Amino acid sequence: MTKHTHVHSHSSGDGSIGSHRACVRLVPIFNHLEEQQMDEIMSVARSASFKKGETIYQAGEESTSLFIVNRGRIRIYRLSENGREQLLRILNPGDFTGELALFRSTTHESYAEAMVDTSVCLIRRDELRTLLQKYPSISIKVLQEFSKRLDETERQTARFATEKVETRLAMFLTEVAEDAEEPIEFKLPMSKKDLASYLGTTPETISRKLGQFEDEGYIRQKSGRRIEIVDLDGLLLV
Repeated sequence: MTKHTHVHSHSSGDGSIGSHRACVRLVPIFNHLEEQQMDEIMSVARSASFKKGETIYQAGEESTSLFIVNRGRIRIYRLSENGREQLLRILNPGDFTGELALFRSTTHESYAEAMVDTSVCLIRRDELRTLLQKYPSISIKVLQEFSKRLDETERQTARFATEKVETRLAMFLTEVAEDAEEPIEFKLPMSKKDLASYLGTTPETISRKLGQFEDEGYIRQKSGRRIEIVDLDGLLLV
């Protein structure tokens, strides 16, 4: 477990103003607003920075703020009773976490850790609720994101209902391929270690199964974690 670092406001200096502006313009739940409305959100946002490996929040802590990734990358994961880590999602610039704090007083059920040096902006629950009431379109955007995450959770549940690791991996690859253009080629959105955690297996197994898929003519592995789908129909049947 990495050492937990409490969030502090880094609101002094011109840099944080730029950081707030970048955050608000970047995140999909805000970037549809008018300039004046964005300025209002910037006035209540705070910025914070975390070094690679630092814990942003952990399970059991009170959830009071929305965290928006401005720069860097955050991994959201849970720990099972036996201490095994289960990766839930990876957040990139423009993504957010802590959204349940918008609707009720609650505690975090997962852990958030900076994968690289990361900067975020935070908006406290009471301040964000005021904005939601004033600008209902933000609520619609948040609900759209909830719907997307629910769909991802259901897909992940379906994967875990499948005992075969190769089927879980094949399902994951075909889902990532949905957004790829012809020819179907994409970069794995996470490392093999994180993918193993996400799919409930080991990095060695991921490497072995990818090699197996390549031998069977379903995929072609390229440098830089790039994957080309050669036989999508075949992969769907794994």
